[in-house]
Amino acid sequence: MRTKSRRKNKINVVTLGCSKNVYDSEVLMGQLLANDKEVVHEEEGNIVVINTCGFIDNAKEESVNTILEYVAKKQEGEVDKVFVTGCLSERYKPDLQKEIPDVDQYFGTTELPELLAALEADYKHELLGERLTTTPKNYAYLKIAEGCDRPCSFCAIPLMRGKHKSTPIEQLVKEAKGLAANGVKELVLIAQDLTYYGLDIYKKRNLAELLENLVQVEGIEWIRLHYAFPTGFPMDVLDVMNREPKICNYLDIPLQHISDDLLKSMRRGTTHEKTTKLLKDFRKEVPDMTIRTTLIVGYPGETEEHFQELKEWVKEMRFERLGCFTYSHEENTHAYNLEDDVPQEVKQQRANEIMEIQSQISWELNQEKIGQTFKVIIDRKDGNHFIGRTEFDSPDVDNEVLIDATEIYLKTGEFYDVKINEAADFDLYGTPVNADVSKPVRKELKIRTS
Repeated sequence: MRTKSRRKNKINVVTLGCSKNVYDSEVLMGQLLANDKEVVHEEEGNIVVINTCGFIDNAKEESVNTILEYVAKKQEGEVDKVFVTGCLSERYKPDLQKEIPDVDQYFGTTELPELLAALEADYKHELLGERLTTTPKNYAYLKIAEGCDRPCSFCAIPLMRGKHKSTPIEQLVKEAKGLAANGVKELVLIAQDLTYYGLDIYKKRNLAELLENLVQVEGIEWIRLHYAFPTGFPMDVLDVMNREPKICNYLDIPLQHISDDLLKSMRRGTTHEKTTKLLKDFRKEVPDMTIRTTLIVGYPGETEEHFQELKEWVKEMRFERLGCFTYSHEENTHAYNLEDDVPQEVKQQRANEIMEIQSQISWELNQEKIGQTFKVIIDRKDGNHFIGRTEFDSPDVDNEVLIDATEIYLKTGEFYDVKINEAADFDLYGTPVNADVSKPVRKELKIRTS
């Protein structure tokens, strides 16, 4: 029988899934550090905490495979303990305990104090908002609410995250100030539904007031909005976007489909006509706005006619940013009662067709940027390029600006004005126009010989 290693405990937090999971892992790591625990993120450690995703089939499969990978390492003596938390654990804990019993303990999404206790750490209430960020130093996610009250037929998030719960403005401002003090310049606001913010605690949609408070935080230069819902969108947010230069002219608003039949079945509370009008209103109020959306193809009952309607609408709307997913038949959702009648190969073909259309649109829109100069933040260096983004691009999912690192030296985390010289489907290539960006000259070593 293998005995526990004598090495000093190092806790490795492994994060899977969305930006909300990234945030949760960062909070966990902040708590562990406050307890004087040695903690790393996706590096080697003898104690492993896996923060799982349970949203759709591919994410669930990745989570299960990761659990099995670390259980095997435990059996081989490479790690001592494996703990599992997050959405998959929240949703399928009894099944996981039965199927993968070698995990030391499973925890749900609201069981942070219990997870900390298992790691021999105390939950420190005074650490509200403090965390160990894992993103590049210049940006961080700011989760303004947990859970969701929307009734979307295909979505299991309420099963895993519960009802919508807004975080008070003063707490979010305090967190933003702490992030800014650590060098963060861009806040990416996340929630399952940003537009619902405040209804539970302020009895009104209060996203605009939150933004007006966040723009006053010194050191924050960009604030980006992710995951808005198309029904009940608070239009006063657009007034703040126009008035405050710190608010990026960017909105991530998942629309999912455009066929009235499918929108009704999806329980989205809107129609083709209302959705199109909303988008036109956005562009009228904020002409320079970049709109990012996501779509679902292969939903139960989606006919070829429904799909053709979606294709033509995507061509008409010319979204700056778009992602497309195939429908995943999720247990305990309203849509699970419907027949999953679109074959997987048809779902994938439809997704490919949508992305081919979007690729062409993106290429055409990017060609218009050639010769223009944009404010760009540098996220990282990758090979022979510095990689940056404009205010119209969110980390990980959108276009990037590539700058030749063999000719010019730039500091990561800094802003530069960059002139775009070339453009591809999803990448821009540019040259900084700022004065002081020359590559530093290395001093030649002179070796004295006798």
